[in-house]
Amino acid sequence: MASLQGKSVLVLGGSRGIGAAIVRRFAADGATVTFTYAGSKDAAEQLAGETGTTAVLTDSADRDAVIARVRNSGPLDVLVVNAGVAMVGDPLEMDADAVDRMIRINVQAPYHAAVEAARRMPEGGRIVVIGSNVGDHVGFPGIAAYSLTKSAVQGMVRGLARDFGPRGITVNAVQPGPVDTDMNPADGPLKDLLYGKMVLQRHGRPEEIAGLVAWLAGPEAGFATGGMHTIDGGFNA
Repeated sequence: MASLQGKSVLVLGGSRGIGAAIVRRFAADGATVTFTYAGSKDAAEQLAGETGTTAVLTDSADRDAVIARVRNSGPLDVLVVNAGVAMVGDPLEMDADAVDRMIRINVQAPYHAAVEAARRMPEGGRIVVIGSNVGDHVGFPGIAAYSLTKSAVQGMVRGLARDFGPRGITVNAVQPGPVDTDMNPADGPLKDLLYGKMVLQRHGRPEEIAGLVAWLAGPEAGFATGGMHTIDGGFNA
């Protein structure tokens, strides 16, 4: 029997890249999956049709919309927060409103989603937030604001793990390094810069990240909580 058979799962940000791989993996593992999308309607509808999952429009920059989506999803066994944006550039030139929007999506949305999910999550529930290895190590200039958001995720995960632990709910972060997606393609302009810092000279595959998320959500990970699970090809080694 699939390891997540019959489990109710919500993936925030599931239409493309790592999120789509997570949706596919959870569906294959027997879960009932709902995922959100913002600007990729066609991709979301195609993925839902292929996997037998449900796609719903939700703006992760809108706190009330995120809370409502989690609440309306009913008691969840698993919440995965994958929605995120990355702004890279000179902090002296970056648009302040855009930075604030990134903070809403990368920090505020995961926090409010996790809290709302925990209100009705049963014992043994799982909350997984997709962070980044730059939460631990800022390897090059131009990512201060993005790294800020991913370091904030670390504190949130550790704190909520303690808050929800007495109810048997685990909270973990998965911290990918470079992964071959539209945001950071393997043949993109950053390839040489990234590989110069990595042990494994390649981008990760979305399916590899999804595999770690699935393990954290499954029965073998019941003793893992408050952890930063880095999967970055040795970038931070």
